[in-house]
Amino acid sequence: MSRRFGKMGEANGTYRKLRLMDPAGMARVVARMAREVVEAAGGVEGFALVGIRTRGVPLARRLALEVEKAEGVKIPVGLLDITLYRDDLTTVASSPVLKRTDISFPVETKTIVLCDDVLYTGRTVRAAIDAILDFGRPRRILLAVLVDRGRRELPIEAQLVGKKISTSATEVVSVTFRETDGEDDVWLLDRHPETLARRAAPKPARKAPAKKTPGKKAAKGAAGKAAPKGRGRGKR
Repeated sequence: MSRRFGKMGEANGTYRKLRLMDPAGMARVVARMAREVVEAAGGVEGFALVGIRTRGVPLARRLALEVEKAEGVKIPVGLLDITLYRDDLTTVASSPVLKRTDISFPVETKTIVLCDDVLYTGRTVRAAIDAILDFGRPRRILLAVLVDRGRRELPIEAQLVGKKISTSATEVVSVTFRETDGEDDVWLLDRHPETLARRAAPKPARKAPAKKTPGKKAAKGAAGKAAPKGRGRGKR
């Protein structure tokens, strides 16, 4: 799951380092992933897509649309909120905001393809698996992500990946969708403290030349010149 850092990110302590996908690139990647989903699921029968809120939902819906265009079959799409299943729930929010979960089909007989925008630590996916299992025992669970950025904390891997990159601890992958953010884009952001400090440091202001103050000698000379000359005494 990715974090939102704004379009440029500058105000949020990050800056855009590298564009990973533009709108056309995202469309190509999603179309390819849709073909791979059908193959991994063993055909169009008996599988469903479940988007992890928030940005896994538009990915799941786009994959379903691409499959329908290619195969002529509508694939069930579910929406999954994993808030109450997070292992860091008590530390991220005192009053968590719950979103709607909508899975209107039986999961026991299906291959469930979980969809998310970014795979990072694996904790979001672990929570999603726990949430799905509360609906029943699927035949199989697969994972489809738009970007896999590595640096896992749990032994979880995606079977379907749009783009795989290696990232540092200071980098962030930002994914935006038209449906949720108004635009399609994928950027690699950086928030390295040294880099940020260098970019944010204000340029030193140019000092105005100091006005010269007259010294004692100059002041005396000026006073002497300004004083009127007295009349000299005449010769007797």
